[in-house]
Amino acid sequence: MRESTGGTRERIKAVALELFTEQGYEKTSLREIAERLNVTKAALYYHFKSKDDIVASFVEDRLERMDALTTWAESQPATLATRRALISRYADTMFAGDQPSVMRFFEQNQTVLKSLASGQQMRGRMMQLANALCRGDDSPTAQLRAVLSLFAVHSSWFAVRAPNITDDERRRIALEVADELLAAIGAEPDESGTAIASASSQG
Repeated sequence: MRESTGGTRERIKAVALELFTEQGYEKTSLREIAERLNVTKAALYYHFKSKDDIVASFVEDRLERMDALTTWAESQPATLATRRALISRYADTMFAGDQPSVMRFFEQNQTVLKSLASGQQMRGRMMQLANALCRGDDSPTAQLRAVLSLFAVHSSWFAVRAPNITDDERRRIALEVADELLAAIGAEPDESGTAIASASSQG
């Protein structure tokens, strides 16, 4: 049975990611990707005109996931339960399936990402997610906590440096830190200045 166009594109992306990881983005050529796939360079060129196009497809996949998360969050009540669910789903977009390999590639190839139009959109999408996280509390403090909770998950790829740590452990640690920040959004300070969660934010 002939492989679908979508299936071929995904196979190309998977093999390209393997080679980028093994020998580095700069040292990998389209010819090498085609050879590992056992296809002609012309066949590969039909789907992707350059290595940058392949990387852009990874970024576009991520942008689509982030857009879907924002849309979902905006349809939910502005509660702590929603914030926790959103940050957990965000972590899933980074830790599920082959995403750990994609995220490591992103982290190690920031220059490539910044050169792509789609890569430059990542910051805007992060801010949209942060806004969804602090719905119901538009204070500057809440906005910063929302951004930092996302960054806690995102930065776990390079900030958590314990040897031999598994991706599951990395995800758990990131979510623990993020949850501490999220729990304070929508909270009301007591007389000592300590945040106390309001009843509505605990839903």
